Amino acid sequence: MDETLNDELLIRRLLERWAVWRDAGDWERFATVWHPDGVMMATWFQGPFAEFIRVTQEGWAKGVSILHFLGGSAIEVQGDRAIAQTKMTISQRGLVEGVPCDVVCTGRFYDFVVRHEGEWKLLHRQPIYEKDRIDPIDPAATVQLDPDALARFPEGYRHLAYIQTRIGYQVKLDMPMLKGEAVQALYRRGAAWLAGGALER
Repeated sequence: MDETLNDELLIRRLLERWAVWRDAGDWERFATVWHPDGVMMATWFQGPFAEFIRVTQEGWAKGVSILHFLGGSAIEVQGDRAIAQTKMTISQRGLVEGVPCDVVCTGRFYDFVVRHEGEWKLLHRQPIYEKDRIDPIDPAATVQLDPDALARFPEGYRHLAYIQTRIGYQVKLDMPMLKGEAVQALYRRGAAWLAGGALER
C-alpha cells in the first residue's frame, strides 16, 4: 500500500477511536489517542487533554450528555505531521428552559496530528462550528428561548452555547465557524505548521 494512504488510514482510525472511546466513557483507552502535549479546544473547555478528560468525567457524573458522530475526512500528510478535517456533529441533550431538548451542531474537527514514538497522535483539536439547531425531544412540546441571550452567541453554535451556559459552562465566543477571519486564521496556522513551523496555540 502507498505509504501516504497507509498514514491516512491510520489517522482516520485514530479519529474514529477518539469519538467511540470518548462517548463510551472508555477513558483509559481514550487517553491513548493523545500526544503527551495534546490540547482540546471546545466551546466549553480549552486546555490539556488530561484536564479535558477530568472535567468530562465530572460532567458525566452530573448528567451532562454530549455525543459525537463522524462523517468523511480529508487528511494532508507531510512527513511526521498531518492536518485532518473531519465532518462531525455534536449532539447535546438537556433541559432548555425546563423542556428536554436535543441540540445538534454540525461542523468539522480540524486536527493537528503528529507521529510520536512511531504512532500517530492527536496534538491539537480545534472544532469548526458551522450551524446548529435545537429540538424538543417531544415533538409536541415547545421551548421559549430568551431572544436577547440567544443573539449574544455566535451564529455557528448559538444554540449549543445557549444550552451550555444554562447548565453553568462558560462558553468561548470566538471559535472558528464556516466563514470569517477566525477560520481563515486557523487554516493559515495549519498550513504553516504542516510546512514545518511551530504550532501557535
